[in-house]
Amino acid sequence: MGDIEVTSVSSRGQVVIPQSLRDRMGIHAGEKFVVIGEDNTIVLRKLEMPSFTGIDKLLKKTRDFAKKKGMHLSNVGEAIKQARKK
Repeated sequence: MGDIEVTSVSSRGQVVIPQSLRDRMGIHAGEKFVVIGEDNTIVLRKLEMPSFTGIDKLLKKTRDFAKKKGMHLSNVGEAIKQARKK
């Protein structure tokens, strides 16, 4: 189990996450959390950006494919219309 700290709820429903935990977990002002509650337990889970590892490679493959097929930016609108009809 991790660090155990005691905190309280303000009149506005705010809960302070102790500084030692914020430092250890890299939590900064303005970060977003998912709040899950069940019975007498509340869980805060930090939202993090998904990893985009390999996105550049995927974009390059997509551009190369479009170029090979002779597609141009002007074709995109028509392709979207056709896809939406299906």
